Amino acid sequence: MSHTKVKNIFSPRSLRYQLLARTLVILAFILLTIGITQYMVMKDFLYQNEAETLSARLMSLPKEMGSENSLMDNKTPKGDAPPQPNNRFFFLQDMSLARIDENGNYQDLLENSSIQAPKLSAKEYQTLVQDFFNHKNVTFRIQSNAKGIEQLIVFKPVGDFPGQVSGILQLGTNTAPLKHILLQQLLIFSILSALALAGGLGIYLRVLKQTLVPLSKVVRTVKKTNAGNLEERLPVNQGQEEIDDLAVSFNDMLARLEESFELERETKEQMRRFIADASHELRTPLTSISGFLEVLLRGAASRPEHLYKALNSMQGESKRIIKLVEDLLLLTKLDRTPELQATKTNLSKLIEEMEPQLKVLAGDRAIQFELVEDVIGLYEPDKLKQVILNLFNNAVQHTNPVSGTIQLSLSAADRMAELSVQDNGSGISEEGLPLIFDRFYRADVSRARRTGGAGLGLSITQSIVDAHGGKIEVESQVGTGTVFRVYLPCQELPN
Repeated sequence: MSHTKVKNIFSPRSLRYQLLARTLVILAFILLTIGITQYMVMKDFLYQNEAETLSARLMSLPKEMGSENSLMDNKTPKGDAPPQPNNRFFFLQDMSLARIDENGNYQDLLENSSIQAPKLSAKEYQTLVQDFFNHKNVTFRIQSNAKGIEQLIVFKPVGDFPGQVSGILQLGTNTAPLKHILLQQLLIFSILSALALAGGLGIYLRVLKQTLVPLSKVVRTVKKTNAGNLEERLPVNQGQEEIDDLAVSFNDMLARLEESFELERETKEQMRRFIADASHELRTPLTSISGFLEVLLRGAASRPEHLYKALNSMQGESKRIIKLVEDLLLLTKLDRTPELQATKTNLSKLIEEMEPQLKVLAGDRAIQFELVEDVIGLYEPDKLKQVILNLFNNAVQHTNPVSGTIQLSLSAADRMAELSVQDNGSGISEEGLPLIFDRFYRADVSRARRTGGAGLGLSITQSIVDAHGGKIEVESQVGTGTVFRVYLPCQELPN
């Protein structure tokens, strides 16, 4: 188990590993930059400080140090006697001293008592003479002597009179001690940087582990989430803005998925009920037709009275099947993106034209019309006629043939037309109201299919109203009556 954990932590694809590696690279780059900068600054400081010290010593030398007579004590004795050190230069031990005259002649003043002085080119010495003569600032130089010993050298002009430059004194010192100090400092900084990286690694692993705890919670929750468990939600207040945003987005996605799965389950259930109800609706008239055919095959065809009755019943059942199939086809078309053949229609005149047909359907029932004039909008007239007929026929079926009253009203306000069909029939129970627009639903289950229809009229009505950009509402009380209200957008309102 521990082996798997270590493997996951240090896997190149691990977020923890990538954060750790990139952080270490950044820290190493920062430390390297600091180290290089510190080395360059310290090197410049040490060299500059040493140059100032040498310049001070050079300035303290007596003026006659640069004359020809001062060189006599340091020349090689005649014969084979070895050269003797010049005691006057004891304070310049481990240093080099040279004189260059105005003609470029070079003389090493301490070649027998100290280190050999480095020698610049004649052109460089001539440039130095010109710089001193022009009172320009002359900085130190780094130059190696003939033996390869690198030295830091400074210069001082000499002359018999003020302002005269008859030569240059050159004082140098070995740079090895300075480099040794720099290397010591660099080594110390490298060791401290390595220790800081190692200590930071241990601390950072703990901090990183604690920082990634909210992300680990997200991973665990996601692993537990599946199609059967969409109620699980991520905590959204974990103290990390990015993780909280991720949790909110993930929770929103789960909510959408849960809604989609629920809708899919409802759709499948509706489809199952729809197929069962459609099969049941079709089986009843088909069974009747089959029964009448069987009767005719048994000899009823030779009896005119039985033949006429059977054929009449078969024709009625056939019409019922055709009507059911047509309604199903219409619902299928309306379920897809409906393409209405909408034209500018006067809804008031449309209802007035239907008045004779509605009175025939009502029979002995009382009908009341309350219509405002000139309610105009973009509608498909045939579809709206079907809406009115479906609602009116529904009211006729649920009211008493003699004492029943149906009121059809049309009004408009705020660019919305309101069409209502109200009756004093049996009403709809409170439990049945939410299901009234479902396909094959019948509020009165005791009503015969022959008189009650297939239960598709209100579903078709709602689909047509939705296709026109409107909505339909229903209010009902058992024993009091029902009112359907259809709201449709309109372009022109009555004056």
